[in-house]
Amino acid sequence: MLGMEFLTSGNTDSFVKHQSKEIEFTDYEKIEKEYYPEVVELLKREVGAKSVHFRPYYQVCIGLRFYRIGWIELIWSYRRKQTPDTSTPESEAKNARGPVERVHIDQTFDASTARVHHHLGPEASRLLKSRVRIINVWRPIGHPVAHKPLAVSDWRHLDTDHDLVPVRFIYPDRTGGIYNVKFNPDHKWHYLSSQAPDEAVLIKCFDSEVDRARLTPHSAFVDETSPKEAPQRESIEVRCLVFDSE
Repeated sequence: MLGMEFLTSGNTDSFVKHQSKEIEFTDYEKIEKEYYPEVVELLKREVGAKSVHFRPYYQVCIGLRFYRIGWIELIWSYRRKQTPDTSTPESEAKNARGPVERVHIDQTFDASTARVHHHLGPEASRLLKSRVRIINVWRPIGHPVAHKPLAVSDWRHLDTDHDLVPVRFIYPDRTGGIYNVKFNPDHKWHYLSSQAPDEAVLIKCFDSEVDRARLTPHSAFVDETSPKEAPQRESIEVRCLVFDSE
């Protein structure tokens, strides 16, 4: 454990040591075969997950598709480059996504439960009778993070009545949503300096239990102490539906 572990009660993030067999994250078949099962075992060990459900979206390599590995399904994962290939309009459009420099939470409360229904269909009502969490497993790729590190905010200092601004995403078949987060001088932030590829952060985006930490504001930020010659950030994130019942 690298830092404070609050995923089970008071806070919503945890930095953990985790060496992956995958290093480059450029071959989707290897990611599917090796990395996704590693994420499942990591969540079982660190947060007591009994089942982990996924659905994949890997920005560079593939589009959307649905599959199972035993009881496992994937919500989505993606790789992000801060300095994408913009040599042609096509490559610029494909690779435009970089680190998000805006404090946000990846799901609203309503959108979180809606995701369970969207991805798991007839199984959703049964699974929602028990505790459900959405946890992001985020890690650098290739080298330690120097530019645009990821910072996370302590749930215990978040004013959910005043700090959260819901934003709707309207799709052809459903409506999703995230929270943007207003500035509040009471917020407490932390990050792992020079976070390395064998150091993952687990970010809780949602918890159905109302008597514990439920959300994690987070954002990339400009670190003025970063050496200019250091390589730009690359990272992969896997967003997981985590159930306690089965």
